Amino acid sequence: MSFKVTVLPSQHEFTVDDGQSVLDAALAAGIVLPYSCRNGACSTCKGKVVSGEYEAGGAPAQIISQEERDQGYTLFCQARPLSDMTIEAHEVRMASDIQIRKMPSRVMSLDKLADDIMVVKLQLPASDPFRYYPGQYLDFILKDGRHRSYSMATPPNESNLVELHIRHTPGGAFTDHVFGTAATQMKVREILRVEAPLGSFFLRESDRPAIFLASGTGFAPIKAMIEHMAASGDRRPVRLYWGGRRPADLYMDALARGWESSLSDFKYVPVVSEATPEDNWRGRGGFVHRAVMEDIPDLSGHQVYACGAPIMVDNARRDFIDVCGLPESEFYADAFTTAADAA
Repeated sequence: MSFKVTVLPSQHEFTVDDGQSVLDAALAAGIVLPYSCRNGACSTCKGKVVSGEYEAGGAPAQIISQEERDQGYTLFCQARPLSDMTIEAHEVRMASDIQIRKMPSRVMSLDKLADDIMVVKLQLPASDPFRYYPGQYLDFILKDGRHRSYSMATPPNESNLVELHIRHTPGGAFTDHVFGTAATQMKVREILRVEAPLGSFFLRESDRPAIFLASGTGFAPIKAMIEHMAASGDRRPVRLYWGGRRPADLYMDALARGWESSLSDFKYVPVVSEATPEDNWRGRGGFVHRAVMEDIPDLSGHQVYACGAPIMVDNARRDFIDVCGLPESEFYADAFTTAADAA
């Protein structure tokens, strides 16, 4: 049985088939609601149900406060209608020539930058331009049908070559292959099937100063955004805060420091939370989002792009809005999750 969903304030309508989530049905109808992980581990797709019945699933109770759930908020990637529904959500405007598609890709290089970080370069079909927004991600489609998501760390280019930053999750269905032994490790020239581009995390046009906030491999989509800004002549003020537990987690620190010397009105602030005496770390410590608050206590005139662990993203969203006055509409985020990759 199918149900109709109406989106406010746009009044756009789409149909949800039996077993579909609200988010999947919207995307299939060409209506892009904000989303990231699609598995209930982040809050990017949170929205309000104005009317109608639905099955929420278990994830909202872990992500959304009881007070907000009582007001009708849920996660659209998990919500499955039980009747016609009306929802409130800000739709994401995207160019009409950016289409999600499945395609083969070829591994062109593997570069291990740290014990648990691999930079993988993929060649997508060169016959058809691959258009996407810097900040979006792709899914690897595994042989058993499962998906694994990774942000593209380079902006679009004529060669359709994309770069991914992959962190090893021991026991992970995909990352064990990337980091495996000689017999099992991913090989250059290997063919993999992907689906892309995905996600609503990308750079918006604005005159506001931009704060980029990353933890770990959350640096990957932010790298794509900054390189796009440099190539396109975007000269808005930029501050990059990149956090890790140890200095080695800032695996492209030299690149970020190079941006500081080559780009106008650009500042890079590395933050390490668990440095040891052997690290000889003399930079900033503590939580990376707290470093932003110390340096820029008033964020009312800024835009923030945050990517990394869900706890970092959620804390930054809450504190930047509640304490620093950041408009909620100016916080854009992509929360990385690893639980699914350990299956």
